[in-house]
Amino acid sequence: MPDISKKKIFFPLNKAFRKFLKLYERDTPLPLSYDSLRYYNSAIPVYDKEGKDTLWESVFYPQEMMGEVHRGLKRIYSILKAGGDHAAEEHLSIERIDYCTFGNSHPFRIRIVNNYNEVYDYFYIKVADASRIYGLELEHILSPYWINFVVDGNTLVEEHIAGVPGDQFAAAWMQRPEFNPKRIAKEFVKFNERCFVRLLGDMRSYNFVFDITPDFDDVQFRIRAIDFDQQFYEGKKALYMPQFFKENRPFVELVLQHLNGEVVRQYQQEERALMARRIKTQRHRIRDLRDVIMTDTVSTPEKILQLGHELARHYGDNVFSRCRTMGEIIERSLKRLLVSRLR
Repeated sequence: MPDISKKKIFFPLNKAFRKFLKLYERDTPLPLSYDSLRYYNSAIPVYDKEGKDTLWESVFYPQEMMGEVHRGLKRIYSILKAGGDHAAEEHLSIERIDYCTFGNSHPFRIRIVNNYNEVYDYFYIKVADASRIYGLELEHILSPYWINFVVDGNTLVEEHIAGVPGDQFAAAWMQRPEFNPKRIAKEFVKFNERCFVRLLGDMRSYNFVFDITPDFDDVQFRIRAIDFDQQFYEGKKALYMPQFFKENRPFVELVLQHLNGEVVRQYQQEERALMARRIKTQRHRIRDLRDVIMTDTVSTPEKILQLGHELARHYGDNVFSRCRTMGEIIERSLKRLLVSRLR
C-alpha cells in the first residue's frame, strides 16, 4: 500500500486564484466564517445506528450566540442552493451542527430541515485550502458531476454529495443478487482512470461514494469522490490510483474476476475520451484555471520532482520530468488526453 504524508500542508489561496473564483461566481460574502463556528461551548459524540463512534461530535453554542449562528447557517444554505433567495430561509431550521475530529480538514457538518415536509439536507463548512478547491474545480470540469461550493476569505462551503460510502458498499451492498458485479467493476476502472489522469489522491473506499440508479433493465453505478484534500499534492504515482489502496481490494478483486485486460483498456480509453470532450466544452474555464495553477505552490519541490519522474517513466514522456510545479504536471497530463484524441 502506498504511504500518504501524515500531515498534509494547507496552502492559502493566492490573489490569482481568488480572482478566478470571483470570475466564476465561487467567491461570495458569507455571514459566518469557519473560525466563528469554533466558539462552541460543549459537544457530545455522534454514534451510528450500530452504536459505533463516528468520530463526529455534535456541538452546542452559548444561548446568546445560537440565534445568530442558526440565521447565518440558513443564509449560507440559501446562498449555496437557492442563489441567495431569502424566501427559502423562512421554512428551514438547523437541526444539528457536527464537528469532525478526524482527518486534516476538521469540517463542520450542518443538518438542515425543511419544516414543511421534514426533508433534511447537509452541507459542510471547512477551512479554504487551495489544494482542495483546485480538486473541487477539476471535479466540476472533468467528472460527470457538477460541484456546488462557495468561498469567502478563509471559509469554504460545500454541498453534500449523496451516496453509499465505498467501505459500506463493499461490506454490505456489493453482494446483493440484483447488482451486476460487471457493472460495479466497470465503474471502478473508470473511476480509477479519472483519478489518475486528474491526479486526485487518497481515494480509499471511505473517500468516495456509490450513486446507485435503477435502470429499466439493470442497476447503474457511479462512483463519486467526496474528499479533495489530496489534489496533486503527493509525490508517489501510486497514490493517485485507487487500485493500490488495501481498502479498495474488494473492487480490485471484482475487476480481476469479471474483466479481462482488453476490456479494462477499453473502459480506460472511454473515460479518457469523455474527459477530453469535457475539456473542449469547458476550454475557457480550464484555460483560466490552468493559468492560475501553473504558478501556484500546492506541494513541495521534492514531491513535484518525484511525481514528474514517475509519470515520465509511466508514460514514456520526458516532459513530465522537466515540470517544476504541480500545475505544469497536471497541464501535461490533461494535454495528453487531447493529443491522443487527434491520433
